[in-house]
Order: sequence, then C-alpha cells, then structure tokens
Amino acid sequence: MKWILAAFALLLLLSGCSNERESLAIAEQYGLAYAPVTIMKEKGFLSDRLSGVEIEWKQMANTAAIREAMVGGDLDIGFMAIPPFLIGADKGMRWKIISGLSEVPVALVSLDEGIRELSDFTESDRIALPQPGSIQHMLLSMAAEKELGDAGYFDDRIVTMTHPDGMHALLSKADITGHFTSPPYLFMELENEEAHVVLTGKEAMGERFTFVVGVSMDEFSIKNPLREAAFKEALEEAVLFMKENPKEASAVLSEAYGIEEEKIHEYITREDMVYTMEVAGMQKFHDFMESRGYIENLGEMADFTRGDGS
Repeated sequence: MKWILAAFALLLLLSGCSNERESLAIAEQYGLAYAPVTIMKEKGFLSDRLSGVEIEWKQMANTAAIREAMVGGDLDIGFMAIPPFLIGADKGMRWKIISGLSEVPVALVSLDEGIRELSDFTESDRIALPQPGSIQHMLLSMAAEKELGDAGYFDDRIVTMTHPDGMHALLSKADITGHFTSPPYLFMELENEEAHVVLTGKEAMGERFTFVVGVSMDEFSIKNPLREAAFKEALEEAVLFMKENPKEASAVLSEAYGIEEEKIHEYITREDMVYTMEVAGMQKFHDFMESRGYIENLGEMADFTRGDGS
C-alpha cells in the first residue's frame, strides 16, 4: 500500500513554505461538512475581525491540492480530514490542527442491486472517492480488513473524483459502481430509488469521528498569531450562528450551494449533522494507519494539535 502514498511525497518539498502577504488565504473542499466556513465568509465574521486584511477564499478538489498550495506559500489555513493531515505530517509537513469543524455521515453508495456488501464488489468494479489517503479511503480500508481480512483489498479499485463528479458518475452509471461520499451528495444520491448504502463510516470506524479539521502551517502560526486567533474566533461564531439561526443559515447556504433552502434546512438540522470545533477519533486513525504502514514516523498526537484543536 506504500505505492499509494508515493505521490504525496513528491508534493512535500519543504522549502519556501510561506511568503509574506497582506492577505489571509483559506481553502475548503466540497460539501456541507464545510458549511461553517461558508457562513463565516458570507456573514463577514472573519473580515470584521481583520479590517485591512484581504481574505482569499478558495475551494480545492482535495487535500493534495491544499497541501501543495501550503508548501508553495499560497495558502495559510486549509480544511481537510484527519487521515490526509496525518500523512502530510508523517512526510514532513510542519503543520498542526487548530480546530475541528464537523462530524457528518459518510457512506459508500451503489446503484448495483447485486452489491449489498463489500464482498460483492468484483475486480472490475471501481469505487470513487476524493483521493488515496483520504478519510473515505481509510474507512474503506478499515472495513475491508474487518470483513475481508485485507486492509488493502480495494487499493487498486479506487478512482479519484471530487464529490460532485463522483455523484454524477454514479447516477449516470458511468465508470464506477460505488461512491464513498458525504453530504449533500450522499443525501442527493440516496434520493435515487436504485441507490443504497453498502457501508457507513460509523460501521467502519466503530466510534464517532471528526470529518473535517482546520490546519495551519507552523510558520504562519508563529508569524501571525493574531490572524490565527481571529480566524478561530470567527469560526466559533459561525458554528454558533448555525446552531442558533438554522433558517437564516439555510438561506445563506442555499445560495452558495445552489440547493433549495428547504432542502438545506432539512440537511443541516439532521441529528447526525454536527458542527463542532472539537476533534474526535484522531488516535484511532493514527493507530490504524501506523499499524498498516500508511504512516511511519509520527510521535504523540498532542504534538499535532495547536490551542483548542485538541
């Protein structure tokens, strides 16, 4: 399985990690798991705290793109899942988790009536997920080990796709037979009468876990402690706003995501959609990934969180 991670190492050239800029660059990825970031942006919670600082908001396809931008000094704070963060740290990235963001349902969905459990996937079947080393990949590996006795069982059957592309490919029955995804794409796929869940993240993990965390480079944190503190305050305000004002939050998110307001409200108020700055499940991911060779050089988990990101 080490060949899967080889591509990551090429991105981790640690020279020139940060350039001095009169701006703050923040990157998220796709899905409602990042909703508080959208709220923070659209409601001006961060810009109000950083008057005079140009804030750049970016949406990137996966953590590999975020990591590359951080290495090049084009990005200050990025949102990602715990497994790719650990892989980056293992390869030498000088970054830390500064906050949790969300705990949301994730699941492997198929439209194939003959695929009801992992053992039903054949060698010709393909499963779409954001990238090798993603949280979906690690959850799939955990489940494969439990059910099939081999954590790497699906390593040569995964296809890298963004969540929107994966949903389109699954629903059009093109190229893939499974999609490991998250909201809103998960909920939208399951509205198709042929769609069904083969595996949930909860089944694979066996306990609650944070789906998305916020990460910053050590150099940025040292040089810009006030900006990082302002960011965390603004994020906390956004999380609280979503809890206290779900209807207003839904209106903001509806415009941003292009989904009907009623649907967004239905999605974000589900009991299993939890927005919190707490970080959960990090140790279990670390232990599994280390024992299976996905990471090799990490120390204690306390070394990889900063401030409230613990």
